Parts: sequence; C-alpha cells; structure tokens
Amino acid sequence: MATSASATLSKAVKQQYMNLPQGDKVQAMYIWIDGTGEGLRCKTRTLDYEPKSVEDLPEWNFDGSSTYQAEGSNSDMYLIPAAMFRDPFRKDPNKLVLCEVLKYNGKPTETNLRITCKKMMEMVKDQHPWFGMEQEYTILGTDGHPFGWPSNGFPGPQGPYYCGVGADKAYGRDVVEAHYRACLYAGVQICGTNAEVMPAQWEFQVGPCEGISMGDHLWVARFLLHRVCEDFGVVASFDPKPISGNWNGAGCHTNFSTKEMREDGGLTAIEDSIEKLGKRHSYHIRAYDPKGGLDNARRLTGRHETSNINEFSAGVANRGASIRIPRTVGQEKKGYFEDRRPSANCDPYGVTEALVRTCLLNEEGDEPADY
Repeated sequence: MATSASATLSKAVKQQYMNLPQGDKVQAMYIWIDGTGEGLRCKTRTLDYEPKSVEDLPEWNFDGSSTYQAEGSNSDMYLIPAAMFRDPFRKDPNKLVLCEVLKYNGKPTETNLRITCKKMMEMVKDQHPWFGMEQEYTILGTDGHPFGWPSNGFPGPQGPYYCGVGADKAYGRDVVEAHYRACLYAGVQICGTNAEVMPAQWEFQVGPCEGISMGDHLWVARFLLHRVCEDFGVVASFDPKPISGNWNGAGCHTNFSTKEMREDGGLTAIEDSIEKLGKRHSYHIRAYDPKGGLDNARRLTGRHETSNINEFSAGVANRGASIRIPRTVGQEKKGYFEDRRPSANCDPYGVTEALVRTCLLNEEGDEPADY
C-alpha cells in the first residue's frame, strides 16, 4: 500500500515543538476553495490577538495563478473571512478561517458559490431552511488504490462492509475516529459516521444546519478530513465513482426541511416541494456536481442504490429514487425529505441554493433566476 512519505516522519519529534508556548500570538489558517470547485487550499498568518468573531479577522490575499483562478499577469486574489472554527491541530487559541475568494475587481470567482447561496438564504430566512448532508468518501493510498484492498486484486464482494466491524470489514477506522474528534473540537456540526457499502468507503453526516452554515460546516469538515488523512499518509477521495464495476459510488445525500415541513401536516409541503423538483430535474443535476452532471453520470446509473440520472423519481423509504421520504416521515406526516442525487464532490453551497430556489422561491426552467 503506497502511503505518503510524510507519514513516516516522527510525530513524536513534531510534538516536542507543538508543545512549546506560543506567547501572546495566534495562528490563523485561512482556507479557501480553488478554481476546480473541489480542491481546498490553505495558508497561515500570525495575529497579535485572539479573534472572537469573523469581523475581527483581517482580509488577506494569495496568488490565483497557482490555484487555477487567475492569470499570472494579474494574479492577486482576495480572501474574505466568512466563518471561523477552532483549530484541532494547533489547538486553542489558534483558528481555522473559511474564506470567500474575490477577484482583483472585487467580484466573486467562478467557484465562489457562497455569495449567491447566502443571498438566497437571506431571502427565505423566515422559513428556516434546515439541511443535513451525508458525505461519503473513499480512503486511498497515494497511488490511488483503495486502502486495505489487495494490491493485485479485489476484496470480497459488497455485503459485510456497511456499518461493519472487524479488521476484515472496516478499513481505516483510525482515520474516521480522528476526523470525528477533530470536527467536534473545531465546532463543526458533525452528527454521525458509519462505514459504507464498499470497503474503504465511509460516511460522515453534518447537520442540522440552517441556511448558509450548511455549506460552511461541510467544507470545513472536508478540510479536516484531508488534513487528518495527511497525517496518516493516506488520501480522502470524494470521487463519485472511484472504482468502476460492481461497487457502490459515493454521494452526498442532502436532507432538507422548512419550518412548515417540520410542523403537523408538513407532509403536504414536502410533497409540494417534490413536485416542483420533478419539473426541474435537469437544472438540479447540473448543480449537483462540479462538472455540470458529468461526474454524476458515472454514479447515477440506476444500480448500486442510485436513481437513473435521466429520470426523476420519488418514494417512501426507496433508496433507488431521486428523492426519498423516510418511513417515519410518511407515518408522522411531517419532517423532511432526502435528495439522493448530489455527488460526493458537490459544492454544498450550490446544492442548498438549488433546493431553496426551486422549493421555496418557486423558480422554474433550466436556468436560475436573477434577483
């Protein structure tokens, strides 16, 4: 199994330095989404004070020509602090700072979907939209081979791995446990985790989060996962279909509700939203992966617990449908629904914005409205 050379560096030696006092200085790691819409970048600056809120953090900049975001002749990009978390690697009082990216002219970059998402969330804040996202991922070696799989073949077929326990069923639990604790320390709204259907595949859930905080918390949870995997010398992949053939893909199932849906008789509002979603399937497919549906085409085949990418469907407790209404919601006539179409590498800002536009702002057609 190919692991990163950095994994062999002595963590005990590193810890000697991490235990040194840092005086009255604070390290703030700024995090942003690069020009791929999937990759994360980060860099650190020293502050002379401990920031208590995002407003206390200074704006910063970086070289966009090295992140697929600008030309070399005009490469300065601006980092605008958007959300702040505790740093589980350097520990208190140090911070993680999730940022929006603006171009030299003050306009958002093409992969800064947070700005329009926040605008939509403000427009519907009186409906209190809640989200919960189920992030699936696969642990790989640095050679791209799934962690724990035989180097010259395949493990046994799917069946015993989902929520499995034991060295022959759960591959890489140390990563999962470390990530879970890092999220709790950071203040990420992580609410659970489990082994998934394909060996070396796992899932963590974030939520419930209201409005724009869903995207903030999921992106920081992803950053923490990449950073934990770096320490272990392995790679976290959000590819929607990391292994072709008779193996499950990876999605980011998104649970959605409003205040009306959560109250008695809310099933009517849920059914109304599903009807609206059915009329706008192609728009959502384009919004649900960073390549406009091409990534999801490899995953949404109608097999391996997925719907077909070309068809919209809905059903109670149906994991082969585009939209699943949980059994308890059908019984209690209130709650939430699950959109099973978003890919593992989706942008949560884009997904949550699309749901709000269609279900709450009653948009129709293949293009988002301009407000």
